Amino acid sequence: MSLLTKIFLVYLTVISLLSAIFFAYDKFAAIKNKRRIPEQTLHLWEVLGGVFANLLLMYVLRHKNRKFSYWIWTWLVMIVWVTLFFYFKMN
Repeated sequence: MSLLTKIFLVYLTVISLLSAIFFAYDKFAAIKNKRRIPEQTLHLWEVLGGVFANLLLMYVLRHKNRKFSYWIWTWLVMIVWVTLFFYFKMN
């Protein structure tokens, strides 16, 4: 495994953990009627690479998985990430 690949995997791990923390906090805030994290912020973390964690947590925590406007953007971001992964993996 190349150094660049290792760095990228560490980056994705860190971003996924941060994204998961924000996503889980938003679920907690929703239950406790506290200040929520804006959806645009959650989507930004997904675009940065946290989409894998957020997509998993959508179903594990049952948070935002029935809100179509959120769900569709998350899946679109996931499709872009997977497409980019396979594009760069093949080249």
